[in-house]
Amino acid sequence: MATEESSNPPAQPPPAPSLPQYPEMIIAAIEALNDKNGSNKSAISKYIESTYSDLPAAHTTLLSHHLNKMKQSGDLALVKNNYMKPDPNAPPKRGRGRPPKPKVPLPPGTVLSPPRPRGRPPKPRDPFAPPAPPKKKAAPSGSGKPRGRPPKKAKVTAAPAPAAASASGAPRGRGRPPKVKPSVAAVGA
Repeated sequence: MATEESSNPPAQPPPAPSLPQYPEMIIAAIEALNDKNGSNKSAISKYIESTYSDLPAAHTTLLSHHLNKMKQSGDLALVKNNYMKPDPNAPPKRGRGRPPKPKVPLPPGTVLSPPRPRGRPPKPRDPFAPPAPPKKKAAPSGSGKPRGRPPKKAKVTAAPAPAAASASGAPRGRGRPPKVKPSVAAVGA
C-alpha cells in the first residue's frame, strides 16, 4: 500500500499562505502608485511582481480577471484605460438609453384600465349606415383555384414517340444535343 501512494504525485501544491488575495494586491498597488489619473494594468502588474515573489504562472490572466470583476462590481473605476478607486462623492453611473419616467403613486381605490391592444385602432362606424351582410367563409377565392404553386406531377413513363426516339432507341439525355458534323465530301476535279 505504501508503494502505491508514493507512486502517485500530488495533484497541485496549495497556494502560498503569505500571498494575499488578488483584490487586496490590486488595491495596494493602486494606493502605492498614487497616480492622480489612475494606474494602468501593466503598472499594477509590475508593482505586484516586484512586491510579491511567489506569484502563480497565470498571473496576467488572474490579474485581468480580477480587474474586470472589480470594475463590474464598482470597487474600481476605469477611466481612459487607467484603474482608480471610485470617488465616494461621485453620482452613480447611469446606464445607456433614456432613463425611465418616474412613476407617480396612484391614490388608493383607483381601478386601472386594461392596456391598449396592439395594432391600428378600427375605423369608427357610421351609426346610421345599414348593417353589413355577414361574410361567408366557404369560397376561399374568386377563381376557385387553391393559392400558391401547384405540386409537381409524378413522371409518367409512356411509350416514346417514333420521331422523338434516336436511332439507337435509347432515351435522350439532358441538355442540348451535340452538334453533328457533316461528312466531308470528296472534292472532284
